[in-house]
Amino acid sequence: MSDLFAASEAQNLARAQPLAARMRPRTLGEVVGQQHLIGEGQLLWRMVQARRLGSIILYGPAGTGKTTLARLLASETGARFRQLSAVLSGVKEVREVLEDARNNLATGGSSTLLFIDEIHRFSKSQQDALLPDVEEGVVVLVGATTSNPYFAVNGALVSRSRVFQLEPISHEDIGELLRRACADRDRGLGRYDVKLEGAAERVFAEACDGDARRALGALEIAVLSAKRSASGPLVITPELAVDAVQKKATLYDGTGDDHYDCASALIKSIRGSDADAALYWLARMLEGGEDIRFICRRLVILASEDIGNADPHALPLAIAAQQACEFLGLPECQLTLAQAVTYLALAPKSNAATLAIGAALEDVRTKRTLPIPRPLRDGHYAGAKQLGNGVGYEYAHNSPDGVVSQDYLGVDREYYHPVDRGFEAELAERIKELRAILRSTNR
Repeated sequence: MSDLFAASEAQNLARAQPLAARMRPRTLGEVVGQQHLIGEGQLLWRMVQARRLGSIILYGPAGTGKTTLARLLASETGARFRQLSAVLSGVKEVREVLEDARNNLATGGSSTLLFIDEIHRFSKSQQDALLPDVEEGVVVLVGATTSNPYFAVNGALVSRSRVFQLEPISHEDIGELLRRACADRDRGLGRYDVKLEGAAERVFAEACDGDARRALGALEIAVLSAKRSASGPLVITPELAVDAVQKKATLYDGTGDDHYDCASALIKSIRGSDADAALYWLARMLEGGEDIRFICRRLVILASEDIGNADPHALPLAIAAQQACEFLGLPECQLTLAQAVTYLALAPKSNAATLAIGAALEDVRTKRTLPIPRPLRDGHYAGAKQLGNGVGYEYAHNSPDGVVSQDYLGVDREYYHPVDRGFEAELAERIKELRAILRSTNR
């Protein structure tokens, strides 16, 4: 009788599960996506085949199958599956699971796969509590995190684990999951006789941003809320899909990888003179709620670092954009940023000034310090002339050309090499003439 009730309770719980939970893959062969990890011949696939997993950290955005993959790794290797949440569990719960795993292993039982969701939220002491049993192989640790583990997880734990990065599910794979859910009568929506139009499938795939759980959830809402005709299949149109999705999920972590990666993509796109790509990454940052001052600061740096004297207007324009953004605020300052980004992207590029100061700093740091030539030293105080300071200095404005033959360094060194682009092409010719005049003096 107890078995009868248990089966009934299990069925009731299963019916209450959302579509994404019901459609979880039951074997690695059913997994859609992540073939760079579990495809035949890949490292994780080989580890499963050898039944020697070791400890693993699964790193990737939400809805890419981290929890599902952890469960499948346990079933495929014959390990017991235990799960903890870093948000809800403390050191006490961790120690209890580790003690149970050790006792089970000591009595001849199977190994335990301990899955810790959001492992980056564990404190350092909680993560340290795992180390001895991970090193001894008492548990196979599988941690899941949406934050870069090399920054967010204890370095000692990362060094004892293999890090596998999960990618957002592709549009094609999302479509495969949706079609599979529409056809499955046991776990999916097959009993509703659903016909998913291709355009609607694309709406779900694009709006979910690689999150399979979100795509399946939106599909379930569309099916359950749609009006059914007396005869014929239930057709899911693009309009129904848009209504079910409501608003596209914009994935952006303003304090993690997205913050740094999008900033890097923006700067590299501007440096590469691709205004369209730069606008996309700017829009991604704006939509994600990035700090406007951070964006402005990066643009001001770029104006000197990557454009410099090839377009001397770039720096004042970037400064003006920064001031305008402080004055206007959102949403109007988006227009200012777009103007600045497109100008900087299309401006001629030069890193000559960047290389020049780098070379000069290297000389200052590593080579013998050059004495200041006596004519350049301060000669305005009493006794300066007696020391020879300022004696022999040639006043440049006394020359008709504004340039005199004067030694300003004491050695022959060149740091600044203008490029043959933009205004710096003119500077290249001018510096050649000036160096000829300056070097005509006896050093």
